[in-house]
Amino acid sequence: MSKAFLAMIALALAARAAFGATDDLPGVATDNPIVVISRWNWFGDAMLRGNRTEDIPRPVEPSFSDAFARGRFGVAYDPIPDLEFGAAIKLAASTSSNSEDRLRNVNERSNDVALDQFYARWLVAENGSILLGKAPFPLQLSQMLWDPDLRPVGASANVAFGLNEFDRFEFGAGYFAGDLPYGDDSRIGALQAAYHWREGAPVNGSAVLSYLDFSDLRQLVQQGLSRTNLRVAGTPNLVSDYHLLDLQFVGRTLVADMPLELRLDLVRNLGADDQRDGARGSIMLGDSRQRRGWEFGLADQRIQRDAVMAAFNSDDWWFHSWARGIMAWAAYGFSPTWSARLAAFHERRDGISEYTDRVLLDLYAHW
Repeated sequence: MSKAFLAMIALALAARAAFGATDDLPGVATDNPIVVISRWNWFGDAMLRGNRTEDIPRPVEPSFSDAFARGRFGVAYDPIPDLEFGAAIKLAASTSSNSEDRLRNVNERSNDVALDQFYARWLVAENGSILLGKAPFPLQLSQMLWDPDLRPVGASANVAFGLNEFDRFEFGAGYFAGDLPYGDDSRIGALQAAYHWREGAPVNGSAVLSYLDFSDLRQLVQQGLSRTNLRVAGTPNLVSDYHLLDLQFVGRTLVADMPLELRLDLVRNLGADDQRDGARGSIMLGDSRQRRGWEFGLADQRIQRDAVMAAFNSDDWWFHSWARGIMAWAAYGFSPTWSARLAAFHERRDGISEYTDRVLLDLYAHW
């Protein structure tokens, strides 16, 4: 596993050098260089993770440890200023086998070589764009609803309007194939409206209203990816439909010259008659994306059984619904590229008294 991770880092550094380097033009004095702007741009990230999970409420494998390495390496090309094409490959290696992925509630294959992104983005206006293809989900959602590592396939549009020097409205819409492993046929319709107040000011905030409509979930259920969502006994059908209405509030300020962010996320599944609500609150101080930047955070979430579609929210948490728990983390940024994070989870499934504990130690690189 460690050799695979080192190979990923070597590939990342080589690609970055290939796409990011610019040489002086022959015959041009170095004290008055001509700046050459490349239409090719490199992007990517890498992660090395150690995981220990204990006291899982089941007789088979109640505790386990594993290690995981992933690298995502891509390139973007701008043939004209308003048009971008991009593609990225994902390499993953783990001490766990792929046959254990569903048992361990992960959203991606642990060992994989796959297409991570393949997209076209068109800037139709100064503050508007259209995105086609396989790419990160373009809506602003918390981990209670969506795992940011997932890459659905679809089409979306986004537009923003400035109200004054600081305030802005933003609207987005899209339709996607979920594209989970094992032949997922799911479809996702999405709408979002956001109001950003005093962007860039020392004290600022946002309110974000989203609607997600999940359909064609039968294959997903047959593959065991619906997890704790309630099923009709003896069938591959879910008891509830999944039409999620989500409201997020975000507030930001500075404390001792460190950024402080508070978030509240409330969700209701309009397609469920019962067990349909979820809530998540979090506080974060600092920013590990900065050189020598510390970051400390705490999140507390409660998700009823059919409040969210459990195939798509974050697999950092052991339980995807029908549970409550807290997450505490500390992170440190060695540079704008490299950072590390230690996260601890203390979760309990509804109807039982024992807690499941998980510790994740991550080393990240972003380019």
